[in-house]
Amino acid sequence: MKTLKLLALAMVLFLLFAAPALAQSHDTPNSATLSGSGVGAGIAVALVIVGAGYGFGKIGAAALEGIARQPEKAGNIRTTMIIIGALLEGATFFALIVCILLLGNARF
Repeated sequence: MKTLKLLALAMVLFLLFAAPALAQSHDTPNSATLSGSGVGAGIAVALVIVGAGYGFGKIGAAALEGIARQPEKAGNIRTTMIIIGALLEGATFFALIVCILLLGNARF
């Protein structure tokens, strides 16, 4: 747990000090850009992919266990697994689109 806290602190400090160093000027004098948007989008995409992989793994494991326990219900379990997988994939694509939009023009 101590290592995780130290890693989180290092990540926060890295992003805090990288923001002014990576700042770029634009044509408009009073606009501020989020210079860490590339790093933030990369971290967000990684979390989305890891979360989706974990979710698909849990779905597959539960479906296989259910089919092993009740082979006569395999059709219903497979159909339910496909529906849940499609919903999870839709949520994953939505999160990836948000990350891509964040990477494009993050201005405030």
